[in-house]
Amino acid sequence: MTLDLTAVRFGRGSHLPRLATGDRDMCIMEAVAFFASETWSASPLCACPIISAFLRSWNDTLSDDDRDRLLPADKWVPRLIGSRSNAAVEERRSYLILDWIVRVYTPAWFDLVPGLVSQAAALRALPEIDEPTAQNARNVLWSAREAAQNAPYDAAWDGAWYAEIEKARTTARKAVQDAAGAAAWDAIEDTQWGVTVSATRATAQVAARVAAELVARALVGNTDNSAQAALQSTVETLQQSALDLLDRVLAQQ
Repeated sequence: MTLDLTAVRFGRGSHLPRLATGDRDMCIMEAVAFFASETWSASPLCACPIISAFLRSWNDTLSDDDRDRLLPADKWVPRLIGSRSNAAVEERRSYLILDWIVRVYTPAWFDLVPGLVSQAAALRALPEIDEPTAQNARNVLWSAREAAQNAPYDAAWDGAWYAEIEKARTTARKAVQDAAGAAAWDAIEDTQWGVTVSATRATAQVAARVAAELVARALVGNTDNSAQAALQSTVETLQQSALDLLDRVLAQQ
C-alpha cells in the first residue's frame, strides 16, 4: 500500500495494527514503523529509543490541531527512520534533553513568578549539562526550588477557594505537558546510560516537579488575564524550542 506522508494525521495513543489510512489511526512512532516496513509498533527498531520516548509522550498530550502543527508527518517520519545509533550517541542525545529541561524549560516557568527572576538567570547561566556538570546543576535547582517555596506569592493564593487552586493546577499541568516537559522527562526515564546516575536523575526530577506548581500560583487571583496570556506565550515558546531540540538531538551522529 502507498500512503502519502503529507496526508498523514497522527492520533493519540496506541492503535491496533490494521490497514493504515493516515487519518489519525496511528501515532507518530507507529507511523515510523509503518513507513520503515517494520512490524506494527510504537517502538520501532529503526528509531532512537530516547527520541521515540519523547515523541510518544508528546504525541499523546497534544490536541489534534497542535499535533498537526508541530509534528507534520512528512517532516519528521523520514528523519526518525534510521535514527537509532550507538550508546555514545544516545548518551549525548539524552544529555541534550536534560540540558533543555534545566536551562530552557524550567527557567521559562520561573519567569512567570514574581521574585524568581534571579533563579531563572542562575539556571540559564549554568554551563551545558553533562555528567561532570550535573551535580552543580542539581544544587542550583534545589536552591531555586527552596526560593520558590518561600517566595512572597499573591495573598490570593492563600485565600483562594480549593476549586480555584485545583483549576489553576490543572491548567498548569496541561500547559507543562503541551510544552513538552513530560515528554522530555519520559525520554530521560527511558535512558539506560549516563543520565541514570543519581545526580542527573535528581536534577531532572526537581525541574519537572516545580514547574506546574509555580505557574499555578501565578494564575490564582489574577483577574486581568495577564497570567493566562503569559502562560500561553510560554507554552508556544517552549513548543518551538522543543522542535529545535529535536533537530539538535537528531543531528547527533
